[in-house]
Amino acid sequence: QVQLVESGGGLVQAGGSLRLSCAASGRTFSSFRMAWFRQVPGKEREFVAGIGRSGRTYYADSLKGRFTVSRDGAKNTVYLQMNSLKPEDTAVYYCAGSEIAGAVRVADFGSWGQGTQVTVSS
Repeated sequence: QVQLVESGGGLVQAGGSLRLSCAASGRTFSSFRMAWFRQVPGKEREFVAGIGRSGRTYYADSLKGRFTVSRDGAKNTVYLQMNSLKPEDTAVYYCAGSEIAGAVRVADFGSWGQGTQVTVSS
């Protein structure tokens, strides 16, 4: 497993931006497929965006164009840039790592951060 620590969450007005960071330690970061998920109380954790070992990115269809995921191998960090935020983006955002090629399901990810709260006010 890899240890993950998220940061960068907070309160922002609708239309604003935030950048989340996820610092990884432990296993070789470059061998992991990384992703961001989010969860609101009473709902299942949902996939937001991911980035493969090669740097290829993939997104939830509803979030394409507003969110951008990236990774910095030198810093062992994954980022989620969130623009044009909406109140419905309010959630706890989790960083996750997987050694499974093509992983997109919660069950495919064995490493998780503690989560960071994002609140978007209207």
